[in-house]
Amino acid sequence: MKYLDEYRDADLTRKLLADLQKTVTREWTLMEVCGGQTHSIIKSGLDQMLPLEINLIHGPGCPVCVTPLELVDKAIALASRPDVIFTSYGDMLRVPGSSRDLFAVKAAGGDVRIVYSPLDALEIARKNPQKTVVFFAIGFETTAPANAMAVLQARAQGLTNFAVLVSHVTVPAAITALMESPDVQVDGFLAAGHVCTVMGYWEYEPLAERYKIPIVVTGFEPVDLLHGLLECVRELEAGRYRVRNAYARSVTREGNRAAQAVIRQVFEMTDRAWRGIGVIPQSGYRLRDEFAPFDAEARFPEVQAIETRESPLCISGLVLQGIKKPTDCPAFGKACTPQTPLGATMVSSEGACAAYFRYRLHNEGK
Repeated sequence: MKYLDEYRDADLTRKLLADLQKTVTREWTLMEVCGGQTHSIIKSGLDQMLPLEINLIHGPGCPVCVTPLELVDKAIALASRPDVIFTSYGDMLRVPGSSRDLFAVKAAGGDVRIVYSPLDALEIARKNPQKTVVFFAIGFETTAPANAMAVLQARAQGLTNFAVLVSHVTVPAAITALMESPDVQVDGFLAAGHVCTVMGYWEYEPLAERYKIPIVVTGFEPVDLLHGLLECVRELEAGRYRVRNAYARSVTREGNRAAQAVIRQVFEMTDRAWRGIGVIPQSGYRLRDEFAPFDAEARFPEVQAIETRESPLCISGLVLQGIKKPTDCPAFGKACTPQTPLGATMVSSEGACAAYFRYRLHNEGK
C-alpha cells in the first residue's frame, strides 16, 4: 500500500490545496480529459475543495462513453447472429443501444462473453473454429497496442475465424475538436497518464502552442491530480503555454515507441464518430487494408447500413464536451440511473454521470 498511501496522503493534499489557493489570482476553467480522473476527483471530493476561482469540467476521455450508438447497434446485431461468438470487456455489455444492450442479447440466447484481454478472445477462437469470434476493440491509445497485437497473432496463427469491431479514438484529436468548438471554453487541460505512458506527450506540444493552452500530464490519485492542477494554474498565471509532465514515474516525452510501432503497423488514422459529439476528422484508428480479413464490419457487410438516433432526453454529448455537468440533466437520477441508463455516461465505470450518481447524489447532506 506504500504508493497508494503516498498519493492519497492527507497532509500533502492539504498542502497542495493551500499552494493552489496562494497561486490562483483569477478564474480559470480546466478540463480533465480522462474519465478515470473524473471518478477519482468526484469520489475524493477534490472538485469541492478547490479554490472558487478554479472551474473544473469533465472531458470526453471515457472510451465506453464515446463509442457511437451505431457501433453499439452493430455490436448487438453481430452478437445476435448464431454463427458469432461476441466478446467484449464487461463495461460495454450494459451500454444502451437503440432498443437493447448486449446483456439483453445474452439473455435471449446470444453467445456473448466477457473477456479481460483480446488474447482471451483469440483463445476462444482457437477452441471454436466453427464460429466467428468477434472482439469489440474499443478505447483510446491505451488499449490499441494490445488489440493490434491480437490481430497480428491471429494472422500469424492462421485464425481466420477471428475478427475485431474497431472503435479506437485518440486524445489529441479530441482536444483539437474541443478547442475548435465555439461552445467550449477551456483554459488548460489535464492529460491522461496511462495514454501518455503509451504515446508520450510530444503530440500535445503543437496543440499547446497553437491554442495557447497549458497541458499537464498527470495520474489518477488525489495527490497526482492536485499536482497536475497546480502545475496547470502556475503556467496560466505566468502566461506560459507548455506541456508539463506531472506523472514522470510512468510517462516520458517519447512514450513507448515499440507500442506506437505496433499501432502504426496494424491501424491507420480515420474519421471517427464520437457518441453525443459527432464525427471528428482523423480522430481514430481503423484496420489497414492488409488486415481487412479481420475487420468484423467487412466480414459482415450488412451491419454497415445500421443508422441510429440518440435519445432526445440524454445530454451526454454536452457532458462529454464539458458544456454541462451531469446534474444539469433533468433526467439525471430520475429517468436515467445506472439501472435504467439513457446514455453510456451513466453506465461506464469511467462515465461522469455514473460518478456523480455514485459519489455525489447519494452522499449530499451526509
